[in-house]
Amino acid sequence: MLVKSLIGRLNLDLTNMKIQQSNVLPARLLAESSKVGLLLARLRIARKLKQTDAALRAGLSRNTIYRLEKGEPGVALGQVLRYLEAIAPGSTLLDLLSERDPALVSLAAREGTKRVRDLSAAELRELDF
Repeated sequence: MLVKSLIGRLNLDLTNMKIQQSNVLPARLLAESSKVGLLLARLRIARKLKQTDAALRAGLSRNTIYRLEKGEPGVALGQVLRYLEAIAPGSTLLDLLSERDPALVSLAAREGTKRVRDLSAAELRELDF
């Protein structure tokens, strides 16, 4: 009875004995995993790469890239690093997490909200030819 309870809690697949990481990690670590995935996706988008092209460069399947960008915690660290190297050669994990990559900075600036207001009557008269 105790063993069945433990297997159910850990969500073990007895055919290949894999543990679903998302079921055993604390919420704080799941959030960190999601942040890494989001940053990888944003970096790829900022560098104007398609997911399939990035997967090909990294030597990973598109499904693995999808799981990586969704922040799935079961993806191996080596795959994360290969993907990072494929989309931003020379970048480190620290660069990614600190969002120092120029492409990410540029993307954030483009996404920044810009407040638009109507021109005043005086401004309209000044622009009138």
